Amino acid sequence: MLNVRKIAFIGGGNMAEAIIRGLLREDVGVGICVAEINPARRDELMIRFPNVRIIGDAAEAAQWGEVVILAIKPQQADSALDLIEPVVTPEKLVISIMAGIPSSKIEANLAPGCRVIRAMPNTPALIGAGATAVCSGRKASADDLDLARQIFALTGTAVSVEEKLMDAVTGLSGSGPAYVFTFIEALSDAGVKNGLPRDVSAQLAAQTVLGAARMVAETGEHPSLLKEKVTSPGGTTIAALHVLENGSFRGVIMNAVDAACLKSKELAGK
Repeated sequence: MLNVRKIAFIGGGNMAEAIIRGLLREDVGVGICVAEINPARRDELMIRFPNVRIIGDAAEAAQWGEVVILAIKPQQADSALDLIEPVVTPEKLVISIMAGIPSSKIEANLAPGCRVIRAMPNTPALIGAGATAVCSGRKASADDLDLARQIFALTGTAVSVEEKLMDAVTGLSGSGPAYVFTFIEALSDAGVKNGLPRDVSAQLAAQTVLGAARMVAETGEHPSLLKEKVTSPGGTTIAALHVLENGSFRGVIMNAVDAACLKSKELAGK
């Protein structure tokens, strides 16, 4: 059980929905309120979550919640913080999932002493398979960080990092699902190119990535060691890996993460 009774969400998008699903799935016994400005989206949330309070007023939600989760786009930060600033006191814990927005900016727009945690989840949280990193602002306590980690653990895996590493988290796991989706799509296309039916190729590609990821996560072995176990001398795998090396596959992936990390820094004005 979480050591909190009421959690308010400012914004009712996909990530807010993922966290809500985790809270409800694990039946942690908290009240939930969502402030969503889009009427159509409010209607969707009311249908999906009949036992969750869905409203349009951010200040009302923030005043109600003991924990206030900022589940909005970075571009909406200033306007949202202006709306909730009068009602957010240091007794409340503010958790932000806004990419690139540092805790210091959030703290500067709230009352002195406000406790802020930053989190960077990713979209697999929607199916309970997310990867989230959390970090503390200046006034947040170890208990605050632990509470945030517990909340996001309901949507998958949650780890703690220093805030200076959050841009790297954004580039790696925050944006990472899109890289993997692109890889799965390419694998599936390659199967079709070589004669497989599209549905069969897509199924095999997705399961191959899922199985490989589970082996890394569950065995604890380094990916290079697992790769060696698949790579027979003079075989098909080493021939394919040679092509990937010639195409700078690993370098391209690293450059992609660098680009996303840089964009995260730009959003923060660094």
